[in-house]
Amino acid sequence: MTVSPIAALDIDPEPPASPPPVPRRARQYPSAARLVGWAILVIALVATIFPFYWMVKSALTPAGDVIADSGSLWPTNPTLINFQRVLGLLSPDEIRAAGGSGASINFALYIWNSIIYCTLIGFFQTLFCAMGGYAFARLRFRGREALFSILIAALMVPGIFTLLPNFVLVRDLGLLNSMWGMVAPSLLMTPFALFFLRQFFLNIPKDVEEAAMIDGAGKIRIFWRVVLPMAQGPLITIGLITVVWAWKDFLWPLLIGRDESVRTITVALGVYLQQSPNTQPDWTGLMAASTLSVIPVALLLLFLGRRIVESLNFTGIK
Repeated sequence: MTVSPIAALDIDPEPPASPPPVPRRARQYPSAARLVGWAILVIALVATIFPFYWMVKSALTPAGDVIADSGSLWPTNPTLINFQRVLGLLSPDEIRAAGGSGASINFALYIWNSIIYCTLIGFFQTLFCAMGGYAFARLRFRGREALFSILIAALMVPGIFTLLPNFVLVRDLGLLNSMWGMVAPSLLMTPFALFFLRQFFLNIPKDVEEAAMIDGAGKIRIFWRVVLPMAQGPLITIGLITVVWAWKDFLWPLLIGRDESVRTITVALGVYLQQSPNTQPDWTGLMAASTLSVIPVALLLLFLGRRIVESLNFTGIK
């Protein structure tokens, strides 16, 4: 039997060295500036969401309890009857029994008119601004910079200044009480959309377009086949912003679309408020109709709102 030298000398082997203790990280507390920033953000968020919450709360409140529940954050007797009478699911007698004013609103027609109004403006304005933005970004022509400066200067002109000239023009064209008369002033372009898309087109590498030109593509084909597919995010962003702006537009549809067949939902809500024969307006019915009118735009922002944040990284807007 062979005995190891260590065992023969009766010397215990040296134990392995233990790793050095890991120093504890000092607990980091948020700075005062960060806390103030979060506080401001929370206050701004609450101030933005609370009116929508109050609108839904009032829509769920019975008409007889709207004054008594004004200091409560939740209706004591929540009900859906306000939505039912706005959608025309109740008879006039049932509407009056529920505390309504007896006024009616053709909700489906007005929502459909608003969808057509916003779709026409969003589609054509986005298309024409994309054409103009690409022309200012890539084409070379005399007076380009001066013309672009004039268009950008239009951002400083309040819309109320162009209201009367546009009304006279639409009236002389015989387009009053028509959908085309309502969309005519906003159909071509807006300075902001033109500037937004031009900034994106400037950031597209010219090598992509030069490669398409080598393959025999012209400017028009490059725009439709190369540039527009690459600009999908910014185009959706401009279309979304335009649709939201058109959805809440009130004054111009009120002036042009007085006929019920082309009346939008925003104008219809104003007419509904004035139809109350009582001294007090039908607030619960108005809040129910307003809640329903917000749903299409809310769904649009929910599914496409992220495109706005993504496209801002490509346009030079910070």
